[in-house]
Amino acid sequence: MDSKTILLLIAVGVVFIFKQLTFEFKRKRRRDYYRNTYLKSDAWQRKRYVVLKRDNWRCVYCGARATQVHHKRYAKKNIGKEPIKWLVSVCKPCHDSLH
Repeated sequence: MDSKTILLLIAVGVVFIFKQLTFEFKRKRRRDYYRNTYLKSDAWQRKRYVVLKRDNWRCVYCGARATQVHHKRYAKKNIGKEPIKWLVSVCKPCHDSLH
């Protein structure tokens, strides 16, 4: 291999690593915001109550008493703007098995 090819491969590798690190940083930042801020917000507590009430406080998978709300889908770029239809009431064992 000549030096131009080697430099090109190194440059491609650096770009790939940079993109991967940027992706991981943004993913961690979104996850931390979601866990530490959004799930503790009044908006989430209201939405959670609406979902549990809609499902009669019963797990939609096994029928046990629901204590948690599961996101069937996530609005990655719009945390907190997920529609109610994306949320279901679940018990802890079912929620753990879903994850």
